[in-house]
Amino acid sequence: MESTRQQDRGTGELAAATPGGRSAALPYLNLLVTMVMFGSAFASSKVVVGEMPHEVAAALRFGGGGLLLILLAVLLRRRSRPIGTAAAVRAGLAGLLGVTGYNIFFFWGLSLAPSLDGSVIVPVLSPVLTTASLILLRREKASWTRITGLAVGALGAVVFFLGIGGQPAGSTRLAGDLVFVAGAACWAAYSILSKSLLAGIDPLRATAWGTSVGGLALIALAVPGMAETQWQTVSGTAWANVVFLAVGPTAVAYLFYYRGLRSVSPSSATVLMFSVPVFGSFFSTVFLGESFTGVQLAGTLVMLAGALFAVAGPLLPARRPAPGRAPEGAARGEREPA
Repeated sequence: MESTRQQDRGTGELAAATPGGRSAALPYLNLLVTMVMFGSAFASSKVVVGEMPHEVAAALRFGGGGLLLILLAVLLRRRSRPIGTAAAVRAGLAGLLGVTGYNIFFFWGLSLAPSLDGSVIVPVLSPVLTTASLILLRREKASWTRITGLAVGALGAVVFFLGIGGQPAGSTRLAGDLVFVAGAACWAAYSILSKSLLAGIDPLRATAWGTSVGGLALIALAVPGMAETQWQTVSGTAWANVVFLAVGPTAVAYLFYYRGLRSVSPSSATVLMFSVPVFGSFFSTVFLGESFTGVQLAGTLVMLAGALFAVAGPLLPARRPAPGRAPEGAARGEREPA
């Protein structure tokens, strides 16, 4: 009887570990929820920065999100492992990078440029910068596929920025888009470092610690702006968006992102970032009436194609040689990379 149970248990574990198993798909479902929330954040945050300084908007979003995550961690403390001092410090460092650093650029960019631009620049360039950094650090292998994809993605970014040339004099759109690029670089660094910083930490507690530390840093930076904000003029719509940002794109999204990164490599995880422009463009167009110029749209398509080629190309299954035929290069005495 016991051997039968062990056999059944082993079979169940094997099925769960297969690519078609539930556990194999779950990390990607977690990341997809994150991308939907991230896509909605651009338009929602744009509404908020229209009525208060961008530093204050960032502090309210992550101050509220941090409180929600702390409350959730307390309520579910019996289901999660305690976090030690060293782990708490690592989670806090991740929060300073992924919450404080990224959102300074995120909300600053939204105060200068349309949310539609940010919903393209950040999620498309983040995977490109992540992949390029991993190659330069020699943590992933370079190939002509990746190099070509990175070059095409960079060319698309140049075309995108050239499309802003027809903006009226005094427009801050180009400056805002460059700030979005800085935000994309910050998120790429966060995606790479959080993999090691958060190793072995319960995802809920790591999220709560990271978001709280990052939120406190944002609050400290926002103190001067809070004193200058005309709170009585902030509309109910703006406050509703603040609540939504704290719950959805912050508490829910960051928790799911942490959980996904525990089982998926940084470059693989950021492939799903390519869905954010779809969601972000939808929300920005429908709710804010924003739109691209023709040149920007062309640059977006080129940038997406190059980025997808660079990041997702190595993840595609290799073509198998025909039966009885040696792999290409074998006749020349080439060896496969170890």
